[in-house]
Amino acid sequence: MTNKSLLLFLIGIYITLSSFVTHKFYVSVTQVDYNKEEKSLQIISRIFIDDMEDVLRERYDDSITLNSTKEASKIDQHLEKYFNQKLKFIVNNKEVSFTFLGKEYEDDLIICYLEIENVKSFDAIEISNEILMDLFEEQQNIVHVKKENQRKSLILEGGRSTGVLKFSE
Repeated sequence: MTNKSLLLFLIGIYITLSSFVTHKFYVSVTQVDYNKEEKSLQIISRIFIDDMEDVLRERYDDSITLNSTKEASKIDQHLEKYFNQKLKFIVNNKEVSFTFLGKEYEDDLIICYLEIENVKSFDAIEISNEILMDLFEEQQNIVHVKKENQRKSLILEGGRSTGVLKFSE
C-alpha cells in the first residue's frame, strides 16, 4: 500500500469513526464503483447532514430540516438540483449525466445514491466535485473510484475541484 493510499484509507476510517461526534472539519466521501455487468457507474456520496442542510437552506429554503419526520417533499428535488450543479463526470472524454436515485440517513450523515448508465467501459474518468465548496472554504471532497480490481482516489478542494484518474484495461 502506497503512502497516498494509506493516507486516504486512514482519512476514510477517521470520517467513519468521527461520524458519532460533532465535527469541526468539512469533508465528504464519494465512492464510484464500475459495475461491468450492468454497464454503469454506481455512486454513493456521504456528507454530514448539518452541512448539507446549511447549503440547502441558503440556496433553496431556510426552513429545510433534513432527517426529520416533517421533511419537505421537495428535499430530493433540491438535492438532485444541487448535485447536478456541483458534481460532474467526464468518462472517456465525454461528459455524462447521472440519475439521482435517492437518499438515506445514517447517524449524522446523509447518503445520496446516483447512477450513470450505459458505460461499456472506461480508461479515464474526470470528476469535478464542488459539493459544499460554495459554503465552506475548508471543504474537501474525497473521491474513490473502483474499476474491477483497481482502486484510485482523489482529494478535491477549493482551487482544485477537478481531477482525472486513468485506468488500464
